[in-house]
Amino acid sequence: MADTDQQRRRSLRYWNKHAASYDKQMGFFDRVLFADTRAWICGQAEGTVLEVAIGTGLNLEHYPLEIVLTGIEQSPAMLELARRRAERDGVTVDLRLGDALALPFTDASFDTVVSTFSLCEIPDVDQAITEMHRVLRPGGLLLLADHVASTAWGLRIVQRGLELITIPLGGEHFLRRPSQHLPAAGFEIEQQHRFTAGIVERLTARKPDHRPGVAP
Repeated sequence: MADTDQQRRRSLRYWNKHAASYDKQMGFFDRVLFADTRAWICGQAEGTVLEVAIGTGLNLEHYPLEIVLTGIEQSPAMLELARRRAERDGVTVDLRLGDALALPFTDASFDTVVSTFSLCEIPDVDQAITEMHRVLRPGGLLLLADHVASTAWGLRIVQRGLELITIPLGGEHFLRRPSQHLPAAGFEIEQQHRFTAGIVERLTARKPDHRPGVAP
């Protein structure tokens, strides 16, 4: 727990410091690596939606108009940029400071949970996914995208080398695969795609509805 708290503080310092340059950095990766992933993920959101680690709000333009959106972010600097983006673009969203490891919502609060390119940095992947599962209603949808360990061994070596710098600096991991943690948390994966030499993985997963009278 002490290590996780230390990682949280380090991550918070890093993202507060680098919030202003985040959009430019991610714009490059969106063009070169991630393709249409933001639109693919957000376009499937429905009902009441929670975006975990909403950052500067890069996903806001991709959501359907009819959803009810809430976004949490641990960095005040990032959240302020998301708020400005929402106001500029006329997007209605409830933006809150919050911790992905202890989501400030009751059980079964949302129809959809979204997380894009954030579990690579959140200190405890299992706890974050457990929290996402908790706040989803039975039958709810998880929409997840992240950069992961490449399917090419040469690129994995490069990723491992990068982690020697990025993990101590800001907690950024390149060899994680969040999808491997989903079944143990109770999710059933429905769609799963990897591309760009396996570096990018995006998926949809479902929280099963085991209520009496509901077909499996």
